[in-house]
Amino acid sequence: MTETKTNTQSQPETKVDYSASSGLAKRLADLQVSFAFTSYQSNLLYSVGVKTNGGINVHQTSVPRPMGMCLNGPHGLSLLAGPQIIHFQNVLEPGELINNQFDAGFLPRRTEFIGSVDAHDLGVDAAGNALFVATLYNCLARPHARHSFEQAWRPPFISTLVSEDRCHLNGLAMEDGVPRYVSAVSRSDTIDGWRDRRSNGGVIIDVQTGEVVCEGLSMPHSPRLVNGRLWVLNSGRGEFGEVVFDRAGKGRFEPIAFCPGFVRGLGIVGQYAFVGLSKPRYKRFEGLDLDQKLQDADSEPWCGVQVIDLKKGSCVDWFRIDGAVSELYDLMLMPGIRCPMVVAPGSSEAANLITFAQDS
Repeated sequence: MTETKTNTQSQPETKVDYSASSGLAKRLADLQVSFAFTSYQSNLLYSVGVKTNGGINVHQTSVPRPMGMCLNGPHGLSLLAGPQIIHFQNVLEPGELINNQFDAGFLPRRTEFIGSVDAHDLGVDAAGNALFVATLYNCLARPHARHSFEQAWRPPFISTLVSEDRCHLNGLAMEDGVPRYVSAVSRSDTIDGWRDRRSNGGVIIDVQTGEVVCEGLSMPHSPRLVNGRLWVLNSGRGEFGEVVFDRAGKGRFEPIAFCPGFVRGLGIVGQYAFVGLSKPRYKRFEGLDLDQKLQDADSEPWCGVQVIDLKKGSCVDWFRIDGAVSELYDLMLMPGIRCPMVVAPGSSEAANLITFAQDS
C-alpha cells in the first residue's frame, strides 16, 4: 500500500508507504475489531479497518498534534489535539454505510479548549467527562468552564502545581470510569529532571493511594487495565509486559515481548495486544537500553503496529509505516467496528454531512 499525501497547509508533498502482514485483515475480521492510532509528527489520526472486499483500509484525518484518545460512551470518540479536546460521535446506525464502505462515521460535535499543557493520555469518567494527563503541569486534569483546566490529582512527590515538566507524567489507566494508575518517567520534582532518569527512573503510581507500585522502568507509557490485569509499555527498552502484584500490592514488571521500536500506544483484545512502535530519532529517545537491544537483535527500529500473542509472547501480525512518518503516540481498539472513518473538524465533509435526531 502506497499513499502520497499533500498537506493542506502548503507544506512539501510527503510520501508514506503502508504495508501489512498477510493475516492482519482476517485477524481483525475474526476479532471483530478495528484500530486507530495518532501521530503528532504528521498531524494525522489514522483509522485502520477491513474493506468490504476483505482488504486493509487506512483512513486519515487531519487534526493538530493528535495525542491520546479514547472511546466515549456507545457512540463517542474523544481525542486530544493540541490545545483542545475534540469529541466525535458516530452518526451511523447499525447496518448503515458511508460510501458503501465505512460502517462507522465519527463527526466532530464538541470541542473543549484546555490550552498548550502538553496533554498526553486521555480518559473519560463515569459521567462522560474528560480527564487528561497535563504533562507540562505534572497532574491529571479536567476541562474547566472558566479556566484552561482544574487539577484532579497529582503525584505526592510533586510539591506544587507549576508549568514545569518535572517527572514527565504521561500515561493513564482507567477502571470503570475512575483513574486507577498513571505512568511517569521519574519521580523528579525539578524542571526537566526526568531527562536524567530515562534509563531506570520510570514508575507506575496508584492514583487512589498515591503509592509507587512499580519502579525501575525506562520511560514507561500506556498503562492499560484489562480484566483486572495491568499492562504497560516499557518504552525505553522496547518491551511490552505486565505488572504482576504480590499480596502486599507491590508490583514488578514482567516483559512478554520485545518490539523493535520505542513503544507507545496499547490495546488488548482477547489474547492479543496491539502495540504502537516509533523510530527513536530525537535526543530524548537516544542513549537508552533500546539501542543495545536493537543491536543485539541485529534489527533496525520501525514505525507501525505489532500484534502480540499473549500466550506465545511473539508478534503474529503487523502494520508498518515507512517514509515521512516515523513516530506514533496513542493506539485505540474499536470493537464491533469493521471499517471506521473520522471526519476532520473544519472540513467540507463536517459541514455538509448533515444528520438529525428522529422524533421520539
